[in-house]
Amino acid sequence: MIDASVLLSEARRDLARFPTLLDLLVGELDEATWRARPGPAEWAPVEIVCHLRDEETQDFGARVRVILEGGTRFAPNDPERLAVERRYLEANPWEALAGFRARRTESVEFLASVIPDRLLAVADRPSVGRLSGLDLLAAWVTHDRLHLHQLAGTLARAWTNRWAPLRTDYAGPIPYAPP
Repeated sequence: MIDASVLLSEARRDLARFPTLLDLLVGELDEATWRARPGPAEWAPVEIVCHLRDEETQDFGARVRVILEGGTRFAPNDPERLAVERRYLEANPWEALAGFRARRTESVEFLASVIPDRLLAVADRPSVGRLSGLDLLAAWVTHDRLHLHQLAGTLARAWTNRWAPLRTDYAGPIPYAPP
């Protein structure tokens, strides 16, 4: 059995640390690197940060609130569509990063007020099935880590492209195919 108090505490800690990791990765990117996609169907760093900003309140935070308020269904969410509609690639990366930081701070503060056992409740997400508040907390931290991995791969590809024809593959397999 999962201890809701332990998961909540560890999730809050990891969620609070993530903006620092993100700042370290993208804090000094130039304009071209912010907007460089590692492949035609992949996201540039600015798109990843915009996605993180919006998911903070429209996915994870909103869904945890549904659970805590006794809701039974989650609103649909289509991140790929939002990226296009909201023109993430054209966004100001510094504003997106600041927006994410502010929303994350609010999320961590909100989670400090949560009674752990209330996270045992569940609601339905049509495409996934039933999710508890604990599922959402664990997924929230995982979501951060997956996008950290995505961002690191995107930046590795951008670095490799910048210094071609140098043999950066000596370091190991470079994510995403070369242009």
